[in-house]
Amino acid sequence: MLRNLLRLHSRVGHALSPPIVCPRSQALKLPLPLLSVNSKYYSIITERKKFYDDVSISHGEGGMFEINLDQRKLKTPGGKLFTAPNEALAIAVANEWDTQKDTLKFYSMHMTTLCNTALDNPTFRSKDQIITAALKYLETDTIWYIINVYRVEEPPSLVELQNNEWDPVLNWIEERYNVVIGSSTNILGPEIPQATMDTFRQHLGSYNFWSLTGLEYVITQLKSVVLAFALIDKHVTVEQAVLLSRLEEEFQIGHWGNVEWAHDVDLYELRARTAAGALFVHFSSESSTVKRKLMQD
Repeated sequence: MLRNLLRLHSRVGHALSPPIVCPRSQALKLPLPLLSVNSKYYSIITERKKFYDDVSISHGEGGMFEINLDQRKLKTPGGKLFTAPNEALAIAVANEWDTQKDTLKFYSMHMTTLCNTALDNPTFRSKDQIITAALKYLETDTIWYIINVYRVEEPPSLVELQNNEWDPVLNWIEERYNVVIGSSTNILGPEIPQATMDTFRQHLGSYNFWSLTGLEYVITQLKSVVLAFALIDKHVTVEQAVLLSRLEEEFQIGHWGNVEWAHDVDLYELRARTAAGALFVHFSSESSTVKRKLMQD
C-alpha cells in the first residue's frame, strides 16, 4: 500500500498548500511569521526558477538524513538544517525536489511542507495541543456532518447512500477502538462520549511528533478523524477516503452536473495531499531503511 501511496502522490502531486522551502545559502530571504501546516504557513512564495541540477541524500548527525541540492544543504523556512529522521522520508523529499522542472512549484511538494512543519514547529505547539486541535474535528466529523446538519433526512436517496457508505466505516472504527460514536439526524449532532474522546486522545498520543504532524494534516484534509484513522490503519485506500469525505458533494454532482475540469482538479489535489499525509505518517513511524529501488519501481 505504501508503494501505491507513493506513486499516487507522485502522479497527482500538486495541491493548494504551497511550501516556501529554499536553502538560505541561496540568499532567498523568506519573511516570517510562518503560521501552520496549512496554506497560511506556505502562501508567500509558490514558484521559483530552478537553481540546482542534482539532488542527493547524505547521512547527518544522530542518524538523520540530509538533502543536498548540488553542493548546498537544504534548509527550512526557519533557517534550520533540513533533516529527515529516516531514509524513506528523505527519499520521498528528495524525489519531490528531483522531479521539479525548470520552475520549482513549491505548492506540489507536500512531503517537504510537512517536514518543514515538524522541524520548525512555527506555532510552537506541543503534542497535547496538536491532539486537542485534531480531536475538534471529531465533533463535526465529515462522516456524519453535512453542511451544518447531521445525517440529512432527505432526499431519501442521499440518506441511503450515506448509510451504505458511511455506516460500515463507523462500525469498523467502533469495533477497532472499542468506542461508541453513533450517528444523528439532530442538528446538534451526536454527543461523543468522554470515554471515546479519551480513547482517541490516548491513541493519538502514541504517535511521535512527526507522525502526529502528518496525521493532523490528513484529518484536516478529510475533515474527519474517522476517515483519517481508517486510512492510516489501511482499512480504506486514499481514493476511498477522499470519496467518502466528498460523498454529499459527489451525490449532488451526479444529479446536477459540474464544471468538469474544476471538479477533477479539486479531486486530484485532495488525493495528492491526502496521499502525502498518509505516506508521511507511515514513513515517520518507521525507522527501517528503505532501498532506493522503491523510487525506481
